[in-house]
Amino acid sequence: MTKQEIMDQIRGKLIVSCQALKEEPLYSSYIMSRMAYAAMQGGASGIRANTVEDITEIKKVVALPVIGIIKEVHDGSEVYITPTIKEVDALVSCGCEIIAADATKRLRPGGITLEAFFKEVREKYPDQLFMADCSTIEEGMHAARIGFDFIGTTMSGYTPYTGGIKLPNFNMMETLVRECGKPVIAEGGIWCPADLKKALDTGAFAAVVGSAITRPREITKRYSEAINQNS
Repeated sequence: MTKQEIMDQIRGKLIVSCQALKEEPLYSSYIMSRMAYAAMQGGASGIRANTVEDITEIKKVVALPVIGIIKEVHDGSEVYITPTIKEVDALVSCGCEIIAADATKRLRPGGITLEAFFKEVREKYPDQLFMADCSTIEEGMHAARIGFDFIGTTMSGYTPYTGGIKLPNFNMMETLVRECGKPVIAEGGIWCPADLKKALDTGAFAAVVGSAITRPREITKRYSEAINQNS
C-alpha cells in the first residue's frame, strides 16, 4: 500500500488491537491471526498487533493496514512499546504499514531521549509511517513537532504521572485534533460503541479498540464485577 492508500483505508474508521501477552489465555500467533480475521469480517479497517510472530501470521489472512509494535522490557527504563531501534528494524522487516512507539517524556533504554531515538529512526526509515503513543497533550504536541506521522492517545492513564485519569481521554483527543497539526488516532479506554462514536466525533482521524473486542478475560471480568456490585 502507498501512504495515501493507508490513510484512505483507516480514515474515520475502526482499528482493532489484537494482542495477547504470555500470561494471557489467548497467547498464540495463530489465535491472534484468527482474531484479526474476525475483526476484519466485522468491519475493522486496520489492525494493531504486537510481535513479529503475530504480525506475520495476521498478514497471511488479513489484507488490512497493520499498526505494529513490539513490547519489550529493558532494565533501567519504563518504556516498553517499541523502545529501541532494534524493535523498529524488526517491525520494518515484517512489513508493518505503520509502526507505533512510546512517545512519552520518559527516557528510553540506555538513557536515550525520544528526540535522539526518533532522529535515528527517521533517518534510517524516511518513508515509513510512525505513530506516537502519548500520555499527555504536551507529549502529543512534542511528537508532532519532531515528525511522527500520527499522534495517539494510547498511553493516557498508563504512565505514573497520568494514572487515575478518566478514560477515554476525550479532552486530550479534542485538544490534539485542534492543535497538533497531525492526524490523531484515538486510543485507550474505548469500551463501547458510544465511546467509539464520541472519540471519532472529536475529529480523530481513526480510533483503536482493543480490550473491549479482543480480550475475553477482561470483558468477562467487567460482567462479573457488575454482578458482584449488585449483590
